[in-house]
Amino acid sequence: MDVRYASHPDDVKNYDTETLREKFLIEKVFGKDEINLTYSHVDRIIAGGIFPVEKELKLEVGDALGTDYFLERREMGIINIGGKGEVVLDGETFALNPKDGMYMGLGIKDVIFRSLDKNDPAKFYMNSAPAHKKYPTVKIDIDKANPAHMGDEKLSNKRTIYKYIDPSVCESCQLLMGMTILEPNNMWNTMPCHTHDRRMEVYFYFNLPEDQRVFHFMGKPDDTKHLVLANEQGAISPSWSIHSGVGTHNYTFIWGMVGENVNYGDMQAVKMEDLK
Repeated sequence: MDVRYASHPDDVKNYDTETLREKFLIEKVFGKDEINLTYSHVDRIIAGGIFPVEKELKLEVGDALGTDYFLERREMGIINIGGKGEVVLDGETFALNPKDGMYMGLGIKDVIFRSLDKNDPAKFYMNSAPAHKKYPTVKIDIDKANPAHMGDEKLSNKRTIYKYIDPSVCESCQLLMGMTILEPNNMWNTMPCHTHDRRMEVYFYFNLPEDQRVFHFMGKPDDTKHLVLANEQGAISPSWSIHSGVGTHNYTFIWGMVGENVNYGDMQAVKMEDLK
């Protein structure tokens, strides 16, 4: 568990590239037969990757949470970006095909992940947030996710936003989670950009060729900075920060939000002329 503390925007304006990456970049998400998690003190979100290849992996609580098991006081969402896999929750097995997701509610004690073919292993990307109430576990195939077709090829941002964990699909305490797929020859996401006064967000970029990069823009609208991300890397976005990216190639990204509400549209738009 890599623990990251929150940073004030007045401090961030003085960060150099190395410090910015140290505080906000999630560099390693997947490792063979590893669970790699990053705990951010920004709304206490946990983001990471679970990559069972040769063996199944059990989600352990560790020391960071101060609880007896991981989901004792938390909820969690996952999306499988790899091959076919299974998740076992307190003895009940759920099969997840590529692009399938799940919502897991508070109170589940044993969580086990495994792949069905080590030559085409599952890759489970996860987000977790503190929870105050138990909601039902829901398996969410991509055809059950709520799609929204956005953008325009003239602006290089034609994309489909699939809402997996959202009130239109399933209940949660505060976690929202989904996947955005850009069409070929489209590279921009979320521009014009916005902030979230009442929520934070984590972006995870994937389906990007290894020799290509995404430039993830962050910071206050009038004091922007950027992170350069490779395939299967993530970025932590505090509530005061914009979160917008452009790639040297089209890509897919998973977004997860936690905070005061579960209203996907609760955002503060930023005018192009106000960006600096």
